[in-house]
Amino acid sequence: MDAAPDPRWVLALDLGTSGLKAGAVGLDGVIRDQAYTPISTEELPGGGSVQDAAGWWTTVVSVVRELVDRRVVPVDQLVGVGLTGQWASTVPVDAAGEPSGPVLLWSDHRGAPHAADVVGGPVAGYAPMAVLRWIRATGGAPSPNGADPTGHALYLKRAEPDTYRRTATLLEPVDYLGLRLTGRRAATPASMVASWLTDNRPGAPLGYLPELVRAAGRDADRLPELVPTGSTLGAVRPDVAAELGIPDGVPVVAGVPDLHSAYLGAGTVDDHLGHLTISTSAWISCSVPFKKTDVVRQIASVPGVFPGSYLVADNHDTGGACLQWFRDRIEDHGAPDGRAATEFTALTDVAATVPAGSGGVLFTPWLKGERSPVDDRHLRAAFLNVSIDTDRAALTRAVMEGVAYNARWLHEAVERFVKRPLPTLRILGGGARSDLWCQIHADVMDRRIERPADPMHANLRGAALFAMVSLGLVERRQVPGLVPIEAAFDPDPALRGTYDPLYDEFTKVYGRLNKLYRRLNA
Repeated sequence: MDAAPDPRWVLALDLGTSGLKAGAVGLDGVIRDQAYTPISTEELPGGGSVQDAAGWWTTVVSVVRELVDRRVVPVDQLVGVGLTGQWASTVPVDAAGEPSGPVLLWSDHRGAPHAADVVGGPVAGYAPMAVLRWIRATGGAPSPNGADPTGHALYLKRAEPDTYRRTATLLEPVDYLGLRLTGRRAATPASMVASWLTDNRPGAPLGYLPELVRAAGRDADRLPELVPTGSTLGAVRPDVAAELGIPDGVPVVAGVPDLHSAYLGAGTVDDHLGHLTISTSAWISCSVPFKKTDVVRQIASVPGVFPGSYLVADNHDTGGACLQWFRDRIEDHGAPDGRAATEFTALTDVAATVPAGSGGVLFTPWLKGERSPVDDRHLRAAFLNVSIDTDRAALTRAVMEGVAYNARWLHEAVERFVKRPLPTLRILGGGARSDLWCQIHADVMDRRIERPADPMHANLRGAALFAMVSLGLVERRQVPGLVPIEAAFDPDPALRGTYDPLYDEFTKVYGRLNKLYRRLNA
């Protein structure tokens, strides 16, 4: 007889930009149950993009209670909590641990004029000598565009002084969840990477660098305690356990960004095994054994989840969000009130009726500007080469192909960065659920695309696996075996003649139109 499955499980929370997921993940890596609630974003004049942290916590309680009440997993077998989610966002909290103002998201660039005072200059927006001191120690630097924790902190300090006075600590989203669960205001080199204040050189001691804190205009007393990545923050507080409906004493592992949980959720724990994520945003990453920075292309290797390891970090501000934008603003615009939103499968089915290349229509997926491989907040999306014969199906496929062209553009930059080809990529995120989109990426990028099981929830799996490894429940070497591959997509050589010329034109769009966008969106 087969042995009964291990009933123990880990609660994983994934606080994304567009929603919060909770998952019950067994020690075999299987997601036994999950719940999801969308999160709304408020766009403000002048480049503001904010969310409500108090609302986040209400959502956490709701989704965890939903999991517990369904009784798919035995609540008394819960052995740990893992946290992941969006990063480079800023949660101001007061002395009592309550939000002192809205969350400034990673896309909020109201701090641009203040960040430019710190690092701004003529080379890709940077002053080379000013930024060099950061790169040597951390591998990166605050963005002159202000869309990161330094820009956020300076904006609050100078533009919203009342909020700043009420603020005791500025936290990353995953560290805010850690605070709410355990009462501890702590961060790790992984969660704080976008602040560029920790010494990330191999073998460097744990801690913030006082000279960089001062140079960034940050106040040291508003930074969280720094603990090693993989640390246990403590147990879930008794009152919080009662609120969530879980046992007392469950350990919580310090949270990591979605970049890090995706790396684990893809099962690519060895160096130079790449993954591609198509969620609200998009990125390409792999583990590497070195610290390195490409300031111009906004690619850096940042502290990984294991000692001495680094992950390639880069970002497309809009990936899967492009198809959602197309559905919500174009496909469903003007639909009768109360009509259900068009299913994404219906959109992709329509796109599948159009031959590769979308009849020569190009879409540039820069709805909120771009970060990698060009850092330009002024860029915007566009349909190019639309004719009177262009229909809804061609536009839909052009959006999907445009995201893939952008991925190829970034992938080529990443391969130059790591100095070797990445011939196979594991694909994750909501976009990976579409066979068509996976195949488009394989054909456009001329790379094999592998899809792990349940790619939509890879970050939940990754957060749980990291908690398991950190708590000694699973060994690192076991992780790949806990991430099965459900499908693979090989490029069609017959489509090189279609996609290569279109990709060539796509890469020329930035050079031809970036000055136009700068004038229009100054």
